[in-house]
Amino acid sequence: MSKGPKMKNLNVRSVRILASLGLILTTMIWGFAFVVMKNSVDLIPPTYLLAIRFSMSAVLLALLFHKNLFAADRQTILCGAILGIFLCLSYQFQTYGLKYTTASKNAFITTLYVIIVPFFYWIVSKKRPTGRNIAAAFIAVIGLALLSLQGDLTINFGDFLTLVCGLMFAVHMVFIDKFTEHHDPIALTVIQILAAAIINWICAPFLDGSFDFAVLANHSLIVGLLYLAVFSTTVSYIGQKYLSASTSAILLSLESVFGTLFSVIFLKDVLTGKMLVGCALMFAALILSELPQKKKITILSSRRIAVRGGRE
Repeated sequence: MSKGPKMKNLNVRSVRILASLGLILTTMIWGFAFVVMKNSVDLIPPTYLLAIRFSMSAVLLALLFHKNLFAADRQTILCGAILGIFLCLSYQFQTYGLKYTTASKNAFITTLYVIIVPFFYWIVSKKRPTGRNIAAAFIAVIGLALLSLQGDLTINFGDFLTLVCGLMFAVHMVFIDKFTEHHDPIALTVIQILAAAIINWICAPFLDGSFDFAVLANHSLIVGLLYLAVFSTTVSYIGQKYLSASTSAILLSLESVFGTLFSVIFLKDVLTGKMLVGCALMFAALILSELPQKKKITILSSRRIAVRGGRE
């Protein structure tokens, strides 16, 4: 009988270790997706790239979760469509930003939405950001300046687009938090990705002109699209419920680190000393912003995984 509690504690510890490894794998997959997107956007116009990627993801998710999709009522469909609009805008700014900046800078600046969310949430809930939120925002601004400002104190156009992307993702997260209180998160996931696919198909001819679908015969492009649609999406339900909010926050914040690391390794991005200090400050700000709000982190981090479809 005395071995029972020890075995139980050992099993719990093993599950938490596996869950941590699962989340690290998830952030590695999301981080490498910045490299895949950077390579893919050189071969296919951004809006067509997003349209194809979201279409593939929507089909896959609809097959996996068709019961949730068919059970969705009119209000859930409407909320999913609203999420799809902001998801589409977020990816548009991020993907066009990738054309004009490096994947490593794109990875770090995108993740700023974690810091922005509490301030947007304040507008909706009237709950003031904590002192740590404000301190994190201040540190993040310094880090962003070191990472993005050029010698003449101007910001690169791609960095600016990526910053707008982070703002859009923050709005998206606030709506996720609001809508998932009353609607099935899985149904919202499928509907919003389908909506984003439709919007991108409609906008693609106006934003990117005509498209030669023969480019899809490119093997490396197909592999990249499959990676984005399958791995960055379906890996999303790993491990979150077995870990504390603070642990999850730290592990999920590694996404920007892996994004930068893989960009340096595979794309030969060059990081100066000033940029490295900026990255370190922004990473510290991410952790500082997420750690204190344990209940909210659990909600937002879980829903972030469930509905993002891969942020890259």
